[in-house]
Amino acid sequence: QVQLVESGGGSVQTGGSLRLSCAVSAYTYSGNCIGWFRQAPGKEREGIAGISTDGQRIGYADSVKGRFTLSQDNAKNTVFLQMTSLKPEDTAMYYCAADDRGCSRSVVNGFFFLSEFRYWGKGTLVTVSS
Repeated sequence: QVQLVESGGGSVQTGGSLRLSCAVSAYTYSGNCIGWFRQAPGKEREGIAGISTDGQRIGYADSVKGRFTLSQDNAKNTVFLQMTSLKPEDTAMYYCAADDRGCSRSVVNGFFFLSEFRYWGKGTLVTVSS
């Protein structure tokens, strides 16, 4: 069983930055794929970024490429999502998710499927005001 806890959400103005954290509690951190998804009010949940815990596979959705950056601290079993140049359309609940089968090629290509992630956190809210 993998447990995930997100933190770092908040309210910022357009152009601001936030860093989200995803603390992963797992018997074995390695071998996982950690993904970030977001869901805006009235919209479907969309995947935006993903990284394998060995760092070999990483991918971003076009909507965030160049603005959001993934990193990780393996000693702390934590994945970070650095978000810069934030826009009002980035306002959403942000979720991290994990799958112990590793990252698929679709993640590397910037496509994220909810069905490929077995474990989910409860989310952290990001609000970007204009």
